[in-house]
Amino acid sequence: MTPKEIILANINHENPPRPGLDFDRGRISDFVSATLKPYAYQQTRWVDGKIEYYDDQWGNIWHRMLDGSIKGEIFQPAISDWNQLSQLIPPDYTHPDCVADMLAAYSQDTDKFKIAAIGGWVFDDARYLRNMEIYFMDMGLFPDELQRLHKIIANVYEQKIHLAGKAKADGIFIGEDMGTQTGLLFSPKMFRFYFKELYTYLFSIAHEYGMKVFMHSCGKNWAILPDLLDAGVDVFQFDQPTLYDMPQLAALLKERKAALYSPIDIQKILPTGNRNLIESGAKEMIQTFQGGLICKNYLDLSGIGVKEEWDDWGYEAICSQIQEINPEFP
Repeated sequence: MTPKEIILANINHENPPRPGLDFDRGRISDFVSATLKPYAYQQTRWVDGKIEYYDDQWGNIWHRMLDGSIKGEIFQPAISDWNQLSQLIPPDYTHPDCVADMLAAYSQDTDKFKIAAIGGWVFDDARYLRNMEIYFMDMGLFPDELQRLHKIIANVYEQKIHLAGKAKADGIFIGEDMGTQTGLLFSPKMFRFYFKELYTYLFSIAHEYGMKVFMHSCGKNWAILPDLLDAGVDVFQFDQPTLYDMPQLAALLKERKAALYSPIDIQKILPTGNRNLIESGAKEMIQTFQGGLICKNYLDLSGIGVKEEWDDWGYEAICSQIQEINPEFP
């Protein structure tokens, strides 16, 4: 099977010969990834002491420690007062230049799965535009304003989905961090009120192009996984799979014909630097989710205090476990 066929077989639970793989630094990857660029936007960055500041395409200002995580946190949201909503200028993805890099990446002769990284997503962008603690109050106090903001954001992602579909992507990748260590950041009722209809609409556009929907979300989102599957998610990208009852999660994904796309747990396993634990974590993940699994590396190792050597132990353990399942690998 080709790499693309292996990814699709894992998503559809069609007896794949091995899990999908997506590893950088010269290791095996079944993917070709590409992004879109907003029209007429150039990011600005500046440093003050040990802090780096930068803007984003929505007009938010971020800050991060130079020796810390890649992303950092919001310093100044674009909408500090709802009166500013009418002046918000969304990023523009209607110009042909926005898709130039993606078309170049996908024009190469490849049998890999072509994935379009188009996220954040509706909640992800909205909570930054208002700042997290203000946004959660908005959910209870300003539903009309919040729904207006969500529709503005959804319109931008609709543009991006059409661009990815016309570029012949096989899937879109979005990111929504909706959970804590124990559950959702808001109630399932709030999810259904604010998001489910928008998600269903946007995911349906992706499916009309034949694209699969990959959704990243940190935290424990068990309470709304059925809602997300109903809306059209095909693959959950979880970085902390051990937050879940993994056999229970595997059973749900198998029942609903959806896959897990995950590194070895980045919270409880990889950062320990314990080789035996990392290797056993790789084995457990493959055995639990076999038939519906895509293994990956975490992209910001320094941000979670993980050495490349530890990451390599995990990759080698994954490959070793695959060889036990399929002696013809690689």
